[in-house]
Amino acid sequence: MNLDFVIAQLQTQGNAILQLVGGLTPAQARWRPRASDWSVLEVLNHLIDEEREDFPARLRVVLSGTDARWTPIAPQAWVKQRRYNQRDLAESIAAFRSQRASSLKWLRALPERTPWRRKYAHGDLTAGDLLVAWTAHDVLHLRQLTELRYALIARVGKPFSQGYAGDW
Repeated sequence: MNLDFVIAQLQTQGNAILQLVGGLTPAQARWRPRASDWSVLEVLNHLIDEEREDFPARLRVVLSGTDARWTPIAPQAWVKQRRYNQRDLAESIAAFRSQRASSLKWLRALPERTPWRRKYAHGDLTAGDLLVAWTAHDVLHLRQLTELRYALIARVGKPFSQGYAGDW
């Protein structure tokens, strides 16, 4: 694994996430194309909780070499339980920026001989698997945020069409 590249991607992708959630009004950030979709604000707060309670936390457990179990998480349920869409947009942006910076600082401080092949004591995932999955997880949500921005352009652009831009 090219650790420098992966860490750089987490930084670049974090910046891209901040760009995609920026420049929106709170109402635009709360808007959902369909009731079953997540809003920009919900995606952002999901990413904050993933940064706090999922990838880095679980990676720390695996790297510790103990047989500690991961703290259970419920990302889908948290969207409603934790009222993501009612949160303040500016505070959420600041929280993501802070959490990602903290994660990057921790990753950069890991020793050169970090045991990336170490397996979670209660499963088959390795520390390296978690780090690569964390990086890929960002990309999935970058796509989701891009789709939300595209749909928002179509909505606020009415009665005009974005069709000339090309097919999605």
